[in-house]
Parts: sequence; structure tokens; C-alpha cells
Amino acid sequence: MKKMNTTIAARPGARSLTLSAITLAVAGAFPLHAAMAAEADAGQTEAAAPEVRRVPGQLETVIVTAQRRAENIKDVPMSIATLKGEKLDVLTSGGQDIRFLNGRSPSVSVESDYGRSFPRFYIRGQGNTDFDLNASQPVGLVMDDIVLENPMLKGFPVFDVDQIEVLRGPQGTLFGRNSPAGVIKFDSAKPVFKTEGYVSAGFGKDGVKNFEGAYNLPVSDTVAARFSAQSQHRNDRVHNPNPSGTSDFEGYVDNAYRLQLLVKPSKDFSGLFNLHERAMHGSATLFRANILKKGTNDLVDGFDYKSYPSDGFNTQRLSTKGGSMRLRWDLDGLTLHSITGYEKLKFYSRADVDGGIGDASHPPMSPGFIPFAVQSADVLPKHKQLTQEFRVESSYKGPLQWIAGVFYFKEDILIDSIQYDTFLPGHPLKPGYATQTQDAKSWAAFGSLNYSVSDQLKLRGGLRYTNDKKDFTAVRFDPPATSGVLPLDSNTHNISWDLSGTYTLDKNTNLFARIATGYRAPSMQGRLFGVSDVPSFAGAEKALSYEAGIKQDLFDRRARLSASVFQYRVKDKQLTAGSGTINMNQLINADKVTGHGVELDFQANLSDSLALTVGGSYNKTEIKDTDLSVAACGAPCTVTNPLAANGAALINGNPLPRAPEWQGNFTLRYSVPVANGEFYAFTDWVYRTSYNFFLYEATEYKAKSLLEGGLRAGYKWGGKYEVAAYGRNITNRVQALGAIDFDNLTGIVNEPRTYGVQFKASF
Repeated sequence: MKKMNTTIAARPGARSLTLSAITLAVAGAFPLHAAMAAEADAGQTEAAAPEVRRVPGQLETVIVTAQRRAENIKDVPMSIATLKGEKLDVLTSGGQDIRFLNGRSPSVSVESDYGRSFPRFYIRGQGNTDFDLNASQPVGLVMDDIVLENPMLKGFPVFDVDQIEVLRGPQGTLFGRNSPAGVIKFDSAKPVFKTEGYVSAGFGKDGVKNFEGAYNLPVSDTVAARFSAQSQHRNDRVHNPNPSGTSDFEGYVDNAYRLQLLVKPSKDFSGLFNLHERAMHGSATLFRANILKKGTNDLVDGFDYKSYPSDGFNTQRLSTKGGSMRLRWDLDGLTLHSITGYEKLKFYSRADVDGGIGDASHPPMSPGFIPFAVQSADVLPKHKQLTQEFRVESSYKGPLQWIAGVFYFKEDILIDSIQYDTFLPGHPLKPGYATQTQDAKSWAAFGSLNYSVSDQLKLRGGLRYTNDKKDFTAVRFDPPATSGVLPLDSNTHNISWDLSGTYTLDKNTNLFARIATGYRAPSMQGRLFGVSDVPSFAGAEKALSYEAGIKQDLFDRRARLSASVFQYRVKDKQLTAGSGTINMNQLINADKVTGHGVELDFQANLSDSLALTVGGSYNKTEIKDTDLSVAACGAPCTVTNPLAANGAALINGNPLPRAPEWQGNFTLRYSVPVANGEFYAFTDWVYRTSYNFFLYEATEYKAKSLLEGGLRAGYKWGGKYEVAAYGRNITNRVQALGAIDFDNLTGIVNEPRTYGVQFKASF
């Protein structure tokens, strides 16, 4: 990571904090359900932020660009959190991919059924369990001002990042389509006009080798370049005792780089050019047959993480390439922006989905009963995404400020779904396969107004018109029969809006309220498993959200509190149901989904040597559709929902899947001067309650509550060097995080304990 000042580090001369009634109330409200508070470093932004004088021991001002302008986070009228600096270093110590964000901010979850390549994001319970390669998500991801639509793009490694911002609630005005749950925004460290950089090397359990570095070079008075790269490697750590199929699993090689060029020939113009690429080769997620004990959600007795009996092959390859051009003109009273982005990718993932050896027609079989063999691959041989935004904003002084712009999006994808014959020599392709093509286009016009009614009251409002068009085709080839071309198309439009306000109660306290709408475009799928199958379609969903909260500096800015309450309603909510018998998704719309909850962030420098962050979230979600039913498990699971006449499970009243009610996180940092440097110890813990794996409820398919912890201890000296030891999941708690419900009691488990050492040098 780029060398950063750590917000929670002790400052010389800081006064110890007394635990006041407010602090005790915060700790008492969320004793175990604590989530990580926002980092408080002032980030580099496109525009200079007002400088706030800070005495030793005070938390630094957090600057965000959530509203497309550089602002103090306290002045932004929405629930927002940031993550950066040392905290990122700690959470990614073992080479973790983007799933390290899971639970690290209130109401945020990240998981995957594909491993490192296909993250699925959830905010306030809203996400998408869909595993299809063209799945849309209600959480938008923006990296360096470029919207990344396809899930494969959203897993780009996190390195040399200046700041991560989590925007909770609909972002339908400034970010637009497919963000009714919120947006996660990544900002890379930008080139600067001085020579600087860092190198970092880490080594750990299972042959982990992590290398990262950045080099910033001023080419001239008007041109600066920054090159950053990351290389991660892990050996295989799971063995297949069966002589056929892949022998070893869970190793990977994951390399990525980013090259940026800043051109600033005058004070009125700047151009920032970005090239980036990723190449990952490793294992697909291991689907482990019959590891869930029937009638419970426990793992079977004697479960061995390191053993995976399989007769299939497992591999995964992902390559992504992209570039962007961000141009900025600072004129008299106006600032113009042009943001152009291009992304492309190729993906191949093959796995033994039945999770075992043999099947009922090809004994012997193990572990347990394998009804039928499934060895399949999903392939994305063609993908292209193009985005263009033009934006103009006011830059004069005055009570009224505004932003206006237009946005264009185009995506073309081709998907192949294929199967292999496990019981023939060489595991050849089966004759039948399905293919999907999708061409999506979208354009939007948007604007927002900020008006200072008085020194205490500031109001904001925004409006966005979006037009979405999709052309979709699915074909099933099953010689000698063919399904023919099965086309779907949609052409929809939407108007999103938001209205919010901030009231300054005193110099340390802001109150805010916000009402906002969001929109997700229609979704289409065609994982056809027979010539009689037809594609599925889910219409557009629309969200309406209310929230209010407080943001407060405490103890002469040595502590900070942010708390909010929210309520939302989503009409025609897009959901993903399984088939109950085969590895296939079915898109459906629920009449309505509701949610409400509370979010809290708190951080403090308790003394010269001790600092903490604590927070939490409560999310209560409910599906409201009295007639909606879905196929329940083909496996021998214990369904607890009432059943319809056709045997399907009625899901009215169920919570959204993968949506824990309580989440929390806690960190504590201790430091002490030693010789000419500093010794420190940093511990972090994340907690969540149980959740349903699927839309229906079943005893076996309900995740247990989970508490995971990490520890990092190190020594920094000379302002340039650091050596540290780390451990992740230090209690070695292993349990099921997900499952496959069409075959047998097949589960997906979390990663076990890992540990290692790191060295970092900055210049």
C-alpha cells in the first residue's frame, strides 16, 4: 500500500480520553455486533479541500467525493464510510482478495461462489446470489470514476489505493443505473510531482508470496507518472485422494498492474490516463458433497478441510484489460469533466459441481450419496464495456452550487455453458451446450443542486433520466436437436431523484436526512439445459429509501461518531431462484421487499498509545409476495417454509438471502516508542449473525453466526521501514458459508487460519 498517515495512530501529546456517557452508550448498544468505523485520513481528491487545523491527538478530517465534489464527510447528507491506510494493510495481510471488505463497514457483505474472480456485494441486505456470468447486482462498483458492470471486473485486486468509500442507500442520481442498494467507490493513489514509492514483500503459510510496489516519477514540470503492481501466489493446500481428476486445489497466481500518467500543462487543464491489467490462474470454488449434517447446519463429524475427494477437473482463468481517460478543464466559475472508460475480459471456470466421486449410476460413490455427476464450465470468451461521461459543475462562490451531465454505457458479452462427461476417458465435452449473447446500451442525463439556506441549513436535490436497452439471445445446442434462437429484448426508462439536507447543530454536530430513489435495469438469463427450456426475464426494480442520522466530533475531535436509521421499499425486486433439480438459475420478481435498520460508526484516540474503532448495523429485510414460491432443494434438506400445492416453497415473509440481521466489527491498536521507532499491535474482529443461503428456508441451508479475528504486530523505524507478523482467522473457525441445493448436501466453507510475515520499505 502507499505510505499513509494512519488515522488511529497515537499522536504525541494526545490527552487520554475519559469514557463518557456517550462512549459507554455506543459500546453498550452494540456489545458484540460492532462494525468498523470509517477511516479518518484526509484523502487526495480532485479538488483541494478546506484545511482544518488539528492539534496533536485529534483525528484527521475525512475528505470524500461521494457527491462528485471534495467534501468533509461530516457535511455529506448520507450514510457513508471510508477505509484506507494501515487498516487496508492489515486486512489484506495474507493476500486476501476484495472479499476482505465483508463486514468491515456496517451493512456491507461480500461473498463468492467462484472464489477470487466473481465477488457479490450486499448493502443493507440487498444483493444478488446469481452465479450467471451476466448477473446484475444492485450494488454499484466504481473504480477510478469508471462504473464496472460485469461481476468479473469487480474483483480487480486492491493495491496502491488511496481510499475506499462505501455509499449506503440508493445512488440513483449521480451514479444511476444498477445501484439501488448503494455504491462502493475505489480511488487509486494518483501521480504527484515528486519522486516517491514503496515496495512490500510477504511470505506465509501454504507458500503464500505477496509482492506489491509503486513508483511515482515526475517526468517533467507538467507530466508525472505512477506505476503500481501486485503479485500474489499461494500453493495448493487441498488434496484429492482419488487417482482421477485434479490432484490439488486452492493454489493461485494473481498478477495485476496499473500505469497512470498525469498531464497538467497549465493550471486550467489536467488529464489523467490510466492503463490496468489483471491475469489470474487458480482453482474454482470447491463444492464439497455431503458436508452438511442432515437436520442441522453443522459440518459432518470428521470434516477435513485439506481433503477433497473428486473425480472431476478444476481450474479457473481470468484476464482483464482496461483503460481510462479523465480530462478536466477549470474555467471561470465552471469545471468541465470528460471521463472515458474501456474494459474487456476473458474468463473460464471449470469445477466438479457434484462435489464427489461417482454417482448412483456409476458406483462406487463418495462421500455419501451422489445422485448424478455434474462437471461443468462457464466461459466468457467475449466481453467489452465502453463508458463515457461529460459533466459540468459550478466552481464559483455562492449559496447555490450545481452539477449537470450526460452518461453513456455499452456492453457486449458472449457466454458459453458447457458440460463434461466424467466417466469417459479424458472427460470429453458432452454434446449439448448453451450460449448467451447480450448487447446492452444505456444513456442518462442528470443534475443536482446544492443550496445553503443559511449557515446552519444546507439542502441538496438531484434528478436523473435513464434509458436502458437490452437485446438478448439464448440458444441450446443438443445434437441432433437444437432449441433455435430464443430472443428477449427490453427498452425501459426511469426517472430517479433524491432530496437531502444537513443541519449544523453546533460546530461539532451535524444532523442529516435523505430520501432517495434507485433503479435496476431488467435482467435476462439463458442457462438452458434442454431444448424445451426458455430464457428467464426479470423486470426493472425500483427502490425508495428514507434515512436520517447524526455525525459528531467528540472530545475536542479525538473521537468521532456517526449513526443513522433507515427504511426502504423495493418494488418488483429482482431475485434469483434455483431449479431444485439442476444447476440452473431462474430470475423472478417479488412484488415488494422492505428493509429497515440502524448503522453506527465510532472511532477514538483513547490515549497516546491506544486507539479503537467500533460500530455495527442491524438490518431487517422481508420479502412481501403472498403468491411467490420457488423450487426447494433437490437434496434431502429440511425445508421449514410452507409448501404450495406443487411442492414449491412459499417465501412470503422470508428475509433476503445472505442478509444477516446483525453485523459488527471492532479494532484496537496499541503502540509504544521503542529505540528510534515504534512497536505496534493491531487486532481486528468481525461478527455477523446467521442468514439463509437461498430464498427459501431450510435447516441445513442456514449459515451459523460467525466471529473471525485477525492480529498484526510489527515495528516501524526511520519513517521508511516496517516489519510485521500477521494472522488471519486466528481462531481457525471453519463453517459453511454457502451451498448448492440441486444435488446433495453440498457446502462451501470459509478459509482457515493463515499467518505470515511482511516487510515494507518506502522512499
